[in-house]
Amino acid sequence: QVQLVESGGCLVQPGGSLRLFCTASGDIFEIKEMGWHRQAPGNQRELFATIASADNIKYGDSMTGRFTISRDNAKNTKFHQMTNLRPEDTGVYVCMVAVLFRPHPPLYGDYWGQGTQVTVSS
Repeated sequence: QVQLVESGGCLVQPGGSLRLFCTASGDIFEIKEMGWHRQAPGNQRELFATIASADNIKYGDSMTGRFTISRDNAKNTKFHQMTNLRPEDTGVYVCMVAVLFRPHPPLYGDYWGQGTQVTVSS
């Protein structure tokens, strides 16, 4: 019903920057929330940032203040700006979207992307 396309992950040097993109497609009435997580060993995911209604943005405890997130509602696309990257930022970043398929009666669904690799190295 919903597909997530993630892009932007690449190899960057320390101090560099990049943008991660996540686009949701399908028969979606409304996107309730979009967020980025970093995948850890054992398939565990750590929240980095999420954006919901009224531009409500939250960042995880692991954030250093160097990351920002925004959403293009018209295109169902979220992008994540990452600056002054450090080797410890390396990881697989996974997009999450919570969608509303219909309002009456409400029908919700949560979806996870495959992840995009970010590598920070000289």
